[in-house]
Amino acid sequence: MNVETARIHESEHELTVSRRSALQVSGVTDVVSFDEETVLLNTTCGTMEVQGSALHIHVLSIDRGLVSLDGKINAITYFEQETPKGEGKGGFFSKIFR
Repeated sequence: MNVETARIHESEHELTVSRRSALQVSGVTDVVSFDEETVLLNTTCGTMEVQGSALHIHVLSIDRGLVSLDGKINAITYFEQETPKGEGKGGFFSKIFR
């Protein structure tokens, strides 16, 4: 994916929450896991966790990047991808072999 494509996909991520009981999400690339208390989604803007009770997915269309769910929504959280220790920029070996 080139930089221009990444920018287009990021702008397509949107949330719509209605009365804390309905949520529509666009820009979804994968459903990692779900149960009645937690829904974990990969989106074009990072991993998103929805916490609540009696959560049910009504629409799931990964091809279109859409997820719609209802239930009591208590929290929506985004997570950044973390690199394991010793990998990526600033790792132990990258400092030694400059």
